[in-house]
Amino acid sequence: MAEIRIEFDVPAEMRDGTVLRADVYRPGGTGPWPALLARLPYGKQTPMMGVVLDPLAAARRGFMVVIQDTRGRFASEGEWEPWTYEGSDGYDTVRWAAALPGSNGSVGMIGGSYFGNTQWMAALSKPPELKAIAPMITWSDPEDGLWTRGGAIELGITAPWTLLQGADTLMRRHRTDLDGLVSGVTGLVRDLDGLARGGYGELPAGRFPAFARHDLPELGYERSRREPEWARSCTVAGRHDEVDLPTFQLGGWYDIFTQGTLDNFTAMRRAGRSATLIMGPWSHTNWQHVVGDVNFGFAAHSEFMGMRGRVHDLQFDWFARTLGEGAALEPDTGTVLLFVMGTNQWREETEWPLSRAVDTDFHLRADGRLTQEPPSAAERAEEFTYDPMDPVPTTGGALLMSDEFRPGPLDQTAVEGREDVLVFTTEPLTEDVEVTGRVRAVLFAATDGPSTDWVARLCDVDENGVSRNVADGIVRVRAATPGEATEHVVDLWSTSIVFRTGHRIRVQVTSSNFPRWDRNLNTGEPEESATTARVARQQVFHDPARPSRIILPVVPPA
Repeated sequence: MAEIRIEFDVPAEMRDGTVLRADVYRPGGTGPWPALLARLPYGKQTPMMGVVLDPLAAARRGFMVVIQDTRGRFASEGEWEPWTYEGSDGYDTVRWAAALPGSNGSVGMIGGSYFGNTQWMAALSKPPELKAIAPMITWSDPEDGLWTRGGAIELGITAPWTLLQGADTLMRRHRTDLDGLVSGVTGLVRDLDGLARGGYGELPAGRFPAFARHDLPELGYERSRREPEWARSCTVAGRHDEVDLPTFQLGGWYDIFTQGTLDNFTAMRRAGRSATLIMGPWSHTNWQHVVGDVNFGFAAHSEFMGMRGRVHDLQFDWFARTLGEGAALEPDTGTVLLFVMGTNQWREETEWPLSRAVDTDFHLRADGRLTQEPPSAAERAEEFTYDPMDPVPTTGGALLMSDEFRPGPLDQTAVEGREDVLVFTTEPLTEDVEVTGRVRAVLFAATDGPSTDWVARLCDVDENGVSRNVADGIVRVRAATPGEATEHVVDLWSTSIVFRTGHRIRVQVTSSNFPRWDRNLNTGEPEESATTARVARQQVFHDPARPSRIILPVVPPA
């Protein structure tokens, strides 16, 4: 294609008169072309766009690309209120993009994370020109990975995300006050840089002091507690049957929104829609082949995809079908492409979850054992002390935090050496064990306080004894009767991994993973006001009446 024409800051007027601005990339020639639309709050020329959407490559493939700053961000007018206007602004923008010169009237949407959610919100508003969406690395229910997880606050992402977005907010606020701008941005950067050095530990976690210092619109936790109806407007969970479009979901096993991607896919399949799914070994911002401490092989790289080509090109091929003039896609035409860690291979499936996976109990046992055989006689409960002022530090996982905290599979030696972390391990495996699907831990546990957290983590221990995290989860509980054993289910979300022959399967049980999740102060006070901590005595039981265990979806060998 001879040329690509770019038009910057093209205005689009919303229904209330607010003007949003977009960059428009047109292929050479006269068209008409289908439009690919992305709406994001991070700046439409941010380098991260190249990871999620390469507009030049898309234009070369014959798409007109429209990248818009959302309301109140960068070149667009209005007040920045995360999530609030994405449905109505998405509807208006789709209709506007479909009428741009050169458009053929069909629009697809693309993008990840926040601008994966802007697609779902636009789709729920039903603009007639929207024909397909490709939400990547985004959530389904914000109470399961965005604002909270298992009742605990997602402090790891909430703090840096809100502070980072605050830079543009302060520039707008102090546009005519240079001294105020310098002072505000200096303080903001100081708080952002200081998160890992203690800033994450400010209390109360549910009304984070740094947000109040700078008067910033925050990610949504506090507002969702005040305005539950507003919170519903930000979620697609429970509303997928309202979206009558083909969808293309892409996620990673170490992405903070792993389960949201999978839940969106399964909900669309249940609704009878055509849905495609790709799950790599990636984190939220790293789609390469080395994630955390592990090299998964170059086939894992999103630019290679096991000789399938660039993931961008797989998406463009899909958009060429969904935005073209051909017949509508049938519900079962979507691909399921999974990267199986351990064997480090891509595998094509026709479904998720896999119907052939068998939920298999691995029981926590005395002396740190993990066995498929349940306890046949009483075994003494494990005990530890949980001190919120000395929490277990976040070490790897499916996370998105300040840059000091790396996502992915990391060496767990330091974590497992702590007295407040219980460790249960199988004997070396005599054959490969594939675990593909959703992982849950069932803990019969007691605390001597009115409230506490339970954290469970699945790990792969190699032949050299190095333990690396695979998946984890948390549940926040209120103790009806302090000291009484109660059954708690911890959702570790989903994974796909082969534990190789000679490796061992390990489970960690503890009460914190900080600062990924806020600390439970063990007092039962609301997170919005709690500032005083107490030490808790914790017990985990494993006997015939109280069989604590992890449930792994084991795929039988072919």
